[in-house]
Amino acid sequence: MATKCPVLVTGGAGYIGSHAVLALRDAGWPVAVIDNLVTGFRFAVPDGVPFYEGDIADGALLAWIFAGQGTRAIMHFAGSVVVPESVENPLKYYANNTANSRALIAAAVAAGVPHLIFSSTAATYGIPESSPVSEDSPKQPINPYGMSKLMTEIMLADVARAHRLNYAALRYFNVAGADPQGRSGQSTAGATHLIKVAVEAALGRRGHVSVFGTDYATPDGTGVRDYIHVSDLVAAHVLALEALIADPQTSLTMNCGYGRGFSVLEVLDAVDRATGHAIARRIEPRRAGDPDSLIADNRRILARLPWVPRHADLDTIVAHALAWERKLGVMRGGS
Repeated sequence: MATKCPVLVTGGAGYIGSHAVLALRDAGWPVAVIDNLVTGFRFAVPDGVPFYEGDIADGALLAWIFAGQGTRAIMHFAGSVVVPESVENPLKYYANNTANSRALIAAAVAAGVPHLIFSSTAATYGIPESSPVSEDSPKQPINPYGMSKLMTEIMLADVARAHRLNYAALRYFNVAGADPQGRSGQSTAGATHLIKVAVEAALGRRGHVSVFGTDYATPDGTGVRDYIHVSDLVAAHVLALEALIADPQTSLTMNCGYGRGFSVLEVLDAVDRATGHAIARRIEPRRAGDPDSLIADNRRILARLPWVPRHADLDTIVAHALAWERKLGVMRGGS
């Protein structure tokens, strides 16, 4: 069992970061959060968790936090994540995701923080030649979001060779769902994630769900994706941290997914089942760069970590997302 050292979670007021804070705290790790609250929510950080409102580009602030908290590990979720926006505003993504990550890594090296878990993405693969996609598949991002994350992975690999830092780069597939206890969930207004969009539509907060393309080489013609429950995802982060502490000479790069996919229509059918009524569906043209299928080859993470997914079921993922969306409506004074 790894020593439970103090962990700083960057972006810990955001969707995935807030769930990581819960997972760490539930497992007894000392945890603190830094978030600039541009897309995060102060309510997402539990009472009793030290919170610093600020930017990871602020090296002096990071040095002060590291010293005050005795930080020995970082879970890095801070960044921008909307793919179409990255195409329209690439410099924002290279600033927020790449340059700011460089500043964070530099501060960690200067302070002697030895372990870093990085929130990477399957977008580093671009349009894969085959699916399921393995970690050794070609990395050919087709948008600035994916490239900004790949550049950070490359930085981490170079820094780990030069300094006493090891890291885990975890490449997420499609993250969905919410904390089963209802403590956190996807709260971002205008989110583009399919399950989030669909549960909003199911509760009358959107008029319809757009289905972008029905002519893909898949069983029902719509795109197939590997949806992973956010609580299973962050459980993998905690186990990856334990692995880094246990073997400081080794770094890890691993896909985070279940190794099976669901189509857009299958997801919408699951939301219909959960609510007992049909969501309005609008067929739209394909979006540029959407692959037919994107499924994780997850054999590496299953071999390297004692990771046993607990929520690998589409209906469970949808149920938790729907429960959170209802709670969010109450919190915001709506339905």
